[in-house]
Amino acid sequence: MTEKTYDKPVKNFLILLLLLMVSPLMLSLAFRMLRTFKEMPKILIAYTVLGISIFLILFTVYFGFKSFKTLLNYLFEK
Repeated sequence: MTEKTYDKPVKNFLILLLLLMVSPLMLSLAFRMLRTFKEMPKILIAYTVLGISIFLILFTVYFGFKSFKTLLNYLFEK
């Protein structure tokens, strides 16, 4: 019987856990920046942070599905 190593799924879930903590915090920071900053150079930074945080939220959802698929492939490997 071969011994399975779960290094890749565990590493993916740790990265996913980090993304699940960072991306909502960054989104809330971006909305707080939009509410606070009204001058031109600072508002551009706020919109940039908002764009990056929305991308990060979408990437977190994608990476979550990918991580679960990797785990299921390791568990039910034939």
